[in-house]
This record gives sequence, C-alpha cells and structure tokens, in this order.
Amino acid sequence: MPAVYRQRLLDTVDGQVVITIDRDGCLLLYPLDIWEQIERELIRLSSLNKRARAIKRLMMGHAEECRLDAAGRILVPGLLRDFAHLEKQIVLLGQGNKFEIWNELAWQAWCEAEIASEGDGESTPDLDALAF
Repeated sequence: MPAVYRQRLLDTVDGQVVITIDRDGCLLLYPLDIWEQIERELIRLSSLNKRARAIKRLMMGHAEECRLDAAGRILVPGLLRDFAHLEKQIVLLGQGNKFEIWNELAWQAWCEAEIASEGDGESTPDLDALAF
C-alpha cells in the first residue's frame, strides 16, 4: 500500500480493510468503516429482486476482512487472489472510497477494450451531467 494511503488507513481504521470481488474481474478493497456502510446498504436491498440477490451474494459472500501488516502490506486471501488472477504485477487504483486491485495484464486489456468501445454503452442522467 502506498505510504500516503497506508498512514490514512492506519489512522482511520487501524489498518483494517475488507476485500471483495467485482464483476469486472478485479478486487475491491474498502476501509472497514466504508465497507460497513456498504454492507448496511446491501442488506437493505430486497432479496426478492434477482439482481439484488446476485449483488449481495457476490459482494458480501466473498468479503474478507484483512489488515495491513507493519510494512503496509496486505495478504490477499487465496480465493480472492485466484479470482482476480493476481500474480507478481498488480495495479492498485484509487476510486474515491475504495481501491481496485487488478492483475496488470487484465487491467491493460480492460483499458484497451474500453477505449476501443468509444464510450458505447449505458448513459444515465448523472453521467450526462458530468462536465470535464
């Protein structure tokens, strides 16, 4: 974990994080306090809704609590490492309230595919309102 984030995680959540899977093939790493908020929101989703059940099963069912060690490293559980095909080279992406952990080659492939798609896909009012 880069030093600037390591210290923040140590100060705010005593180095405790939760790692779970993402449908894009990466892992999501949340500070414990943020994960607890997300977990409460997931629990509130209706179990009668098929999509909501799937999201709950995937995110909560794969969630693993981890802790930064003294050197700022995190031991990612084997099942999660296997899911994301994590090997020697990984990419850690800050995403506001969480990090994404990618296999480096998978990240490059995702970027290339996204760039090639020329932004085709869903548009929502919040996306349409972005100006940058």
